[in-house]
Amino acid sequence: MSSEHDNQIQPPPSFVAVYADKHQRLRAPIALVRERYEVCEDLACQLVTQAEHLYHAQAPSEAAILLGFHTALRAEGAGVNPLEATWIVCRLAELLAWECPALPDPPAED
Repeated sequence: MSSEHDNQIQPPPSFVAVYADKHQRLRAPIALVRERYEVCEDLACQLVTQAEHLYHAQAPSEAAILLGFHTALRAEGAGVNPLEATWIVCRLAELLAWECPALPDPPAED
């Protein structure tokens, strides 16, 4: 039998911040935050190969590649919210050892 307390996945503070309010309180259940972290981390890892291929095949700048991914991830139907999209691109830059460019701010929440 498994319980929520058995879950060993601990999202990093940078991801927890995606789901925290200005007082650092979670706006979603921790189980959802863990689930979304797994999705976003997996996606960032999967994009490494694609980013490297784009860099070597088309020779655009690292920043242009990351900004392109950010635009695609923020598009409707991408399966992630704008804050997750920004986290994924920053994580992708970290995995590639590239500098993360300034990314457009997500829309303000009401």
